[in-house]
This record gives sequence, structure tokens and C-alpha cells, in this order.
Amino acid sequence: MNKLIYILFVLLISNLTFAQWVHVTSGLSNDDTQSLTYSGSKIFAGTYSKGVYYSSNSGANWVQTSLNNKDVRSLAVIGNNVVAGTMGSGIYYSTNNGTNWIQSNLTVEDVWSLAVIGNNIFAGTEHKGVYISNNNGLSWSQTAMNDKNANYLYASGTNLYAAVGVGGWGVFVSPNNGASWTIIGDFNIGTYSVAVSGNYIYAGPYYGGIYVSSDMGVNWTSSSFNTGTAAAIAVSGNNVFAGTEGYGFKVSNDNGTTWISRSEGMGSAYIMSLCIINNNIYAGTGNGVYKRLLSEIIGIQQISSQIPEKYSLSQNYPNPFNPTAKIRFDIPNTPSPSGRVVVGLNIYDILGRKVATLVNEKLQPGTYEVNFDGSSYTSGVYFYKITAGSFSAVKKMVLLK
Repeated sequence: MNKLIYILFVLLISNLTFAQWVHVTSGLSNDDTQSLTYSGSKIFAGTYSKGVYYSSNSGANWVQTSLNNKDVRSLAVIGNNVVAGTMGSGIYYSTNNGTNWIQSNLTVEDVWSLAVIGNNIFAGTEHKGVYISNNNGLSWSQTAMNDKNANYLYASGTNLYAAVGVGGWGVFVSPNNGASWTIIGDFNIGTYSVAVSGNYIYAGPYYGGIYVSSDMGVNWTSSSFNTGTAAAIAVSGNNVFAGTEGYGFKVSNDNGTTWISRSEGMGSAYIMSLCIINNNIYAGTGNGVYKRLLSEIIGIQQISSQIPEKYSLSQNYPNPFNPTAKIRFDIPNTPSPSGRVVVGLNIYDILGRKVATLVNEKLQPGTYEVNFDGSSYTSGVYFYKITAGSFSAVKKMVLLK
């Protein structure tokens, strides 16, 4: 038994590698990827000057479509049509999953964004506001917003939200397919992005940070992650994801109150689009497309900012567990100039093989809690190990299905 434990610990140390974003650009090269969407098993990527690509195998390989020489800033799917918004050439649409493309009657505008509500699709343009199409993108007409930079559109239920950059700073909402608009977030600064989840609205202003409203735009607070304008925002439950201009990927697990960087493998990427597909999140960047499992980046929460006296790793609870468990750990003050320490928390099976990475980032002092989902693992004994500076600890957990 002692020999088995010794072998296990050796394997735990030797297998200390970390999960990270994967660069999935085969066939796409490192082209600027400004927009992402999906239809069935196909993922579509809009690029700066080489039009639209698609992947039929979750981003492992990409194929260029016949729309191959346009600056495609936005993409959306409505019915059986894929719609592409370009800079300077208006809207194109495809009725056969990108094999062929047809230019719509919106031919000259810079189209920054697209959104779908029911049978209507909307296009946010530069200086000309928002257009609407009720025939799957074939023909378009202006809505009541006809003189603003609609940088980003987001559909939530029957409401259409617009992040406006020029002509009326902030966030606007229309409850009636663009027939009328009301400003609900007047930040006195241009806004790049907007996303909605329940009663929460998130807006990315020029020059950095996120504005958050928990009451559908009645009140707003500024939630700063210190660096980088949020050019793209995505939401999954209480988790908010922000793609920044040159400062990588940020995530909040508490509705935008606090933020941490989760840019492992992509560095300080310039992120222009985010897309959640099944259990993965995709980031379109100035260096192509990156992909990562959602479970790797949404499991950690800082549950207390009170500074602990020492490092500690608690027993998971419940234990035994089926299928999820919570793991809590403490980070004290550190001598690091930044006040943060690199923390790694990994799960290993009985043979010492790493099966999951729950944490791999610099954390400030505090108490943290991480969720581990064992639904895809077999019953048995597992070990979890934390490393932080010179501190390390290992504990046993039992998955019992």
C-alpha cells in the first residue's frame, strides 16, 4: 500500500500539465475572425478579408466558402438561411449552408451586427441604425432607429437590445421589432457590446470594463476588470464571459461583480466574437479561432474576500458524491508584487492520471469554491491536488453512482 501511494504521488507531480484554450485554425490559418455562429453541425466563421469559412467537425478543420473576399463582421442563422453582414457591401445570405451566396437589397452599408427574433432578423449598421428583414434576409427596411451606430444587437425574448456608439451613447431597447426605441443605459460613452440574462443586462463601453444592471436597465453599476474593452460578451447562467481588445478572456461567476482572467493558451488575444456551442465556447480573435470546454472556466467562485491566515485545502462535500462535488480552498497573502499567486487544482484517478483541471490561474487572497462534475466519470476513488507557490496538498474523494 505504501508503495502504491508513493507511485501515485510521483505520478501526480509528473502529470502537472494544465488545460487551456486550443487554437483550432486548420484551413482557416490565423485570419482575423470577427464573427461566429452555427447551424446544426456546422460552425461558421466570418473573417476580415477572406469572407466566410465553415467547420463540420467542431472547429478541427475549416473550409472557405464562395463568399471569399469580403470583410464579414457579423453572422446569424434564420430558418434555413445563413446571413452574413459585411463592411461596405451590406448583407449576403445563403440558402444552402454556405455553398452559394446571394447579395440582398441591403448592398452598401457597413453591417456590424445581426440578431434574430422569431421570423425577423435585424442588422445593426454604421450611421444608419437598425434594419429589419421578415423574409430570412432577402430584403430589408429601416426601423425607427435610423441615424445611429448600432455596434451590437442582442435578442432576448421579444426585446431587441442595441449597443450604440455614435448618435446616442449606451444601450437602447425595442419591444416591438424596432418600431420604437428607448434608451435604458445612458453612459455618456460609446458602447461596443451588450448581452442579457434574466433581469441582468451587461454592456461593454469604450475604454474598458463592463456596466451591469440587475433590474433590466433601471439602475447600472460599473464593474471593472481593469484592462481591455469588452468587444464581445456571452452569458451562461450566472457566468459572464468577456472577450477584450488585446487583453484576452475574462470570466465572472457572480453576474459580473468580480472578474478573473482565463486566457491560458491564448495570451493577450484581441477577441472579437464569442459563441457558446453545446459544452464548448469558441473565441474569434485576430489570430483565428480558439476553443475551450465550458466546464474548465465556469467552476470557480470567490466566496469570501477575507484574507485567510494560511493556505488550506478542504475535504470535498458531499463525500461520497454523485455526480457533483464542491471543493473549497484558502489563499493567504503572498509576497508576490501583484499580490496574486498561481494556483493549480487538478483531479486524478487512482492510477495517477490527470482527468480534469479545475483551476489554473493567478488568484488574489481569499476563500474559493470550485465545482467538479463527475457525470462523465466512472465510480471510484479520485484524488484532487492543489499547488500554490510552495504549498501543495492532496485529498481523496469518492464518486459513487
